[in-house]
Amino acid sequence: MDALMNFLEVKLVPVARKLDQNRYLTAIRDGFFAVMPLLIVGSIFLLIPYIPIEAYQNFMARKLGENWVNYILIPFSATMNLMTIFVIIGMAKSLGRSFDIDDVTSIVTALVAFFILTPVGELVNDGGAGLPVSNFTATGLFVGILTTIFAIKIFSLIESRGWTIKMPGNVPSNVATSFNALVPELFVILIFTVIRIVFSFTSFNTVQSFVYTILQKPLTHIGENLAFLIVVVIIQQILWLFGIHGSNVTDGITKPIMFAQTAENAEAFAAGIALPNILNYQFYCNYVCIGGAGATLALVLIILFFAKSQRFKSLGKLSVGAGIFNVNEPVIFGLPIVLNPVMAIPFIIVPLVNILLTYFVMSVGIVPLANGINIQWTTPPIISGLIISGWRGALHQVVLMGIDGLIYYPFFKVVDKLELEKESLEEESL
Repeated sequence: MDALMNFLEVKLVPVARKLDQNRYLTAIRDGFFAVMPLLIVGSIFLLIPYIPIEAYQNFMARKLGENWVNYILIPFSATMNLMTIFVIIGMAKSLGRSFDIDDVTSIVTALVAFFILTPVGELVNDGGAGLPVSNFTATGLFVGILTTIFAIKIFSLIESRGWTIKMPGNVPSNVATSFNALVPELFVILIFTVIRIVFSFTSFNTVQSFVYTILQKPLTHIGENLAFLIVVVIIQQILWLFGIHGSNVTDGITKPIMFAQTAENAEAFAAGIALPNILNYQFYCNYVCIGGAGATLALVLIILFFAKSQRFKSLGKLSVGAGIFNVNEPVIFGLPIVLNPVMAIPFIIVPLVNILLTYFVMSVGIVPLANGINIQWTTPPIISGLIISGWRGALHQVVLMGIDGLIYYPFFKVVDKLELEKESLEEESL
């Protein structure tokens, strides 16, 4: 085990550190962090119409009419169905800062590039024209991400070459910033206009159709593959063992895929049809990572109730509050799990067991699929399961924690025994 960890430290950790510091992956991650509060709030309104109480349903229908559900779902439509725009804003701000570009300029540049690529459709009712909302949902995520990256990169290249309008020093800074951005934004607009025209002569007709068919749809199919999630989780766990935040490294790649799958489930749930995806962000966050990476809540409870050494008794008390809310840095660095060959074994095995068991019970219909309602990742287990999969989801989380505890227990007893012996020797030496 020591030899394996030494090998991984030499070969894997340097690559992971480079990925973690990559400005583009960081921008994607920041874009999703920025949009998360909106998606959570919007998802709350998705939950309200489907509370399974007949008296409640009848009351709402009497007060708001037969179409009352449509009113309640307005916030959901204004958040989840405009997800791509909000991700673009968060990404552009983050990426722009890495290139020393003004926040507002970065956001405006990315948005105008995206809107140039978005085809205008005819409105059926009044003969007018409008932008199709479908391009702003999860369907348009990859176009939004790629557009933001290329738009900001083009802007930065033009600016770095000095192709800007320089204003005298006595001109107000906001005016100087506007004129400084004029030429780079002109290039961005021209280049994306040419891209739009070129694609109009292809069989795809639009960039959205091309990216969805060639890139997003195949990647989504990969995300539906159980092996994909298993590989991602193994990489994350190994990185954590070396003190590197595993999900921070992989989120830039995996979050667009997982969020697209979550959004598809949310749309199906709102429409009252069968949910399409077993695997999605809620599956990963609320069933695989119960208590944080490595599903360590079970371990924290074992430490709290079964530790013999004084250090681990104190650690259990300090870690349990955070662990309930899926924050597990105290136990990862306090036990520690980092660079601990004994605890590395269950730390990798436990989330894989959670993946396989949850996939099985959902595929055979024992536990309902996660309904796409976005909840904060700090939502405690049982509550999170109840929200996304009903009472069977909550019960399944309890079962998983029990199984996780059985796996963690013998390994923790080994390190606890060693710590107890160490404490005894220290007491004897005093």
